[in-house]
Amino acid sequence: MARVWIEDRETHADYVAAMEKWKAAKRAGSKRRPPGRWRVRWYGPDNKGKALTFAKLPQAEAEKDAITARLDKGSYRDPKSGKAAFSVVAEEWYGSLRKQGRTTKHDYRELLDLYVIPKWGDWQVGAIQWQDVSDWVDALMTEPGKRGKPLGPARITKIYRVASMVMKRAVQSGRIALNSFYEHELPHTNDDDEHVYLTHEQVEELAEAAGEYRRLVLVLAYSGIRWAEASAIKVGRLNVDTRRIRIVQNYTDVKGVLALGPVKNHEKRSVPLPRSFAEELRDLTTGRRPDALLFTSPDGKPLRYSNFRNRHFDPAVKAAGLGDLGITPHKLRHTAASLAIAAGADVKVVQLMLGHKSAAMTLDIYGHLWPDRLDEVADALDVGRAAALAKRDALLAA
Repeated sequence: MARVWIEDRETHADYVAAMEKWKAAKRAGSKRRPPGRWRVRWYGPDNKGKALTFAKLPQAEAEKDAITARLDKGSYRDPKSGKAAFSVVAEEWYGSLRKQGRTTKHDYRELLDLYVIPKWGDWQVGAIQWQDVSDWVDALMTEPGKRGKPLGPARITKIYRVASMVMKRAVQSGRIALNSFYEHELPHTNDDDEHVYLTHEQVEELAEAAGEYRRLVLVLAYSGIRWAEASAIKVGRLNVDTRRIRIVQNYTDVKGVLALGPVKNHEKRSVPLPRSFAEELRDLTTGRRPDALLFTSPDGKPLRYSNFRNRHFDPAVKAAGLGDLGITPHKLRHTAASLAIAAGADVKVVQLMLGHKSAAMTLDIYGHLWPDRLDEVADALDVGRAAALAKRDALLAA
């Protein structure tokens, strides 16, 4: 049994002195509360003595029972630990990030500074209630963002998740027992509406319109790699004979500074190339060093997304008559997935090609593209049932 007890401080010298001081202040007009007579004392899991005072005995008894129960069940948290400011925990959480790339950390920092800390920074983590969070989500959905425009569902979800990760840190560090950023209904992101699936013919028209970057467009549209990965492909990681590209690194562009780093989720992989254009990539490797970039800007430097899109990709989209589709270099990734699925690729193959963390993630995004096979199941059941009935009839006839 945990050791928790209540002290009556009525005769304690410090309590008597505090009461005299309070009475004098009250006569002078002070409205502050009197010192607590009843003190709950206990030893926490760290074997250090702790105490809380209460004005009334029933309050002290209720706290004693609650602390005893938490100590016995192993769910105890020091009441004072929940007084840490959200901003303090947020900086601890951000400083502890190890696996995230530069772009992800930059996005987290931006959301913290623009939306999360301005709202919750001065709050004690133990004081944030579920309803407080629910009201905040409502406000994000109805009030304009920092740029004066309504926030989209995906943006709201990202803001919420950053705040939730901070509070998860507060739970893990023992400051609070429960994360109040939990099981809130968030706006539907409508991700499917943002997907664009080009046909083989449309891909070819776009590639032809891209001129010198025809082969890059084809790689994006048929391998499903991300733009940051495509811009970091090195000559030595392309094998035309086996029709494979090894994806090991990517470029991140944060505040105008390009940096080469590991791929997203650290998912190194090899992606396939269709035989129909793989051979066209061979001359990009001829006479070049293995560590040279496969695709570069006209001056031989790494490709920047904004430059490539504004100067080459968007004009090609318009020239190919695809301007009304909202196609971007990144959205060619969706085309690669849809064409692979239409060609009969299973979910595991598509997952590996795209570099998703799991097949479940691939199904969440592209599951609707796989053909409905329910009739196949029904037909197979029919075959089994017919065989069983035939066997039964044969036995009855005998």
